Amino acid sequence: MLGRFRLCYITDRRQLPLDSLLSRIQQVIRAGVDLVQIREKDLPTRELLELVSAAVAAAGGRENASSRVVVNDRLDVAWAAEAHGVHLGTRSLPTRVVRGVVSHSFLVGASCHSLEEALAAESAGADYLLLGPIFETPSKLAFGPPQEVGKIQEVTSRVRIPVLALGGVTSERVRACRAAGATGIAGIRIFQQCDSLEALVGELLSQFAA
Repeated sequence: MLGRFRLCYITDRRQLPLDSLLSRIQQVIRAGVDLVQIREKDLPTRELLELVSAAVAAAGGRENASSRVVVNDRLDVAWAAEAHGVHLGTRSLPTRVVRGVVSHSFLVGASCHSLEEALAAESAGADYLLLGPIFETPSKLAFGPPQEVGKIQEVTSRVRIPVLALGGVTSERVRACRAAGATGIAGIRIFQQCDSLEALVGELLSQFAA
């Protein structure tokens, strides 16, 4: 199943132009995105729980999902909503701690910005990695300058778990990421600022199938 993680939509309701966040999540699931990371750190717990529960239902439930839904940081919410996993940042609970209390089928993803962080996350039991920022993007300026595709190759040559490129990835940059060894790509704006999600997802998936 992990090999199918080609496209990851990371939510940010503050950047949505018109439709509601749940509506956009439902749209990306219908369009065929493999992974949805709900990253709404400032949303009150009750509202976050309702959102995640609705997203899991839209994906087909816990066992028969067409897409996987993971929650950023909030392991408690992921459990309560029967989400498919949790995504951990550098300031989250340690990956090893989370892996030790969840089932094998519960996904544990990790963000990393260097080879050292990637190796540590894999060793601690992460199922997949988001690596970035690869290209320049406003939301990742705090994590330093873009690392370019050479960083993808450096990491993917040393780890065995899927690596998704994050940060400034556009349709035109997918092939370079794939050629460098990325299993897939992740992003916010690419999925929130497009005219047609179906057309975008079809185009992106075709590049990974080529």
